[in-house]
Amino acid sequence: MPRAAIGIGSNAGDARANVRRAIVELGSVGTVVARSGLYRTAPWGVTEQAPFVNAAVLIDTALEPLALLGALKAIETEAGRTVTYRWGPRVLDLDILTYDDRQIEEPGLTIPHPRLHERAFALVPLAEIDPRFAAQRDALAPGERAGVVEERAQ
Repeated sequence: MPRAAIGIGSNAGDARANVRRAIVELGSVGTVVARSGLYRTAPWGVTEQAPFVNAAVLIDTALEPLALLGALKAIETEAGRTVTYRWGPRVLDLDILTYDDRQIEEPGLTIPHPRLHERAFALVPLAEIDPRFAAQRDALAPGERAGVVEERAQ
């Protein structure tokens, strides 16, 4: 069964609860086999907004990538996500970071996630549960990693 890495983020409402609920909901699209801790992260792109809570999970799923993307969008909608603006605040953001070792370039879907290598908020939690990403995490500039702080009380 294919294994996908999913990045999770929230900075609206009760962000911690939104991320925890998303992890549970991901059980509807596959089997959650690993989950990272929760991380408080500085906003990326548009910095004039609340900090995010981010995490990553690994799921085994029978869904093909486009079907998985559709299921993730449905979970976001059910959580109350509405379209704002690029990199704006959100109740829930779910991204397919990887899908096995597949490389996919289709309209609306690029796997691995095209900016994964430059986003500490995704790489730090992902490297916690998938050691294949430790070198990419470690290659980030120290200042980039400094904005990603693990939340001990989860």
